[in-house]
Amino acid sequence: MSESDEAVGVWQRLDGGRVVFQSRFLTLREDRVRTPDGRESTYGVIDCGHCVGVLPFVDDDTVWMVRQHRYIADRFTWEMPTGGVNRGEPTEDAAQRELAEEAGFRAGRLVHVSSYHTSKSCMDETAHLFLGYDLTPAAAKSDPDEQIERRALPFADVVSMVSSGEITDGMTIVAVLSALRLRAAR
Repeated sequence: MSESDEAVGVWQRLDGGRVVFQSRFLTLREDRVRTPDGRESTYGVIDCGHCVGVLPFVDDDTVWMVRQHRYIADRFTWEMPTGGVNRGEPTEDAAQRELAEEAGFRAGRLVHVSSYHTSKSCMDETAHLFLGYDLTPAAAKSDPDEQIERRALPFADVVSMVSSGEITDGMTIVAVLSALRLRAAR
């Protein structure tokens, strides 16, 4: 924490939190906190843990994308393979598992491009993004609640889909722009 952070003040967690709801995907808890101005309050936190995403390159100019119906958006969306990290599972293993489940491939080489918090206010989730290269077919069972369309698309088209707003998944957007930045640096 920097000196300027201390001058502004920080939030302090006063307890371990009370679990309000829990599922296999998330935990909703209420934490007792002290605000920077000294008041005590309750802060709601949605804890989703860690997640991964892999933008898989078939070759320099082509990526595998997946399309599925997303309940929250109530529409079909194009995105890269993504999913949760199981407790104790290394992120690279989770990335390979999700790539196999959703796209049917294993990456001979994974390049980590970003780790970031997906939300800055009430959701605790950290995304770990990779670019996948040297793909080989992999057999893996898809989740029963996922009906996925898979398609190889020109990377330039995927960049255009991000620019036009057709791709709205934040993890995919960050991975595509990271890949674009790395390509420009070559």
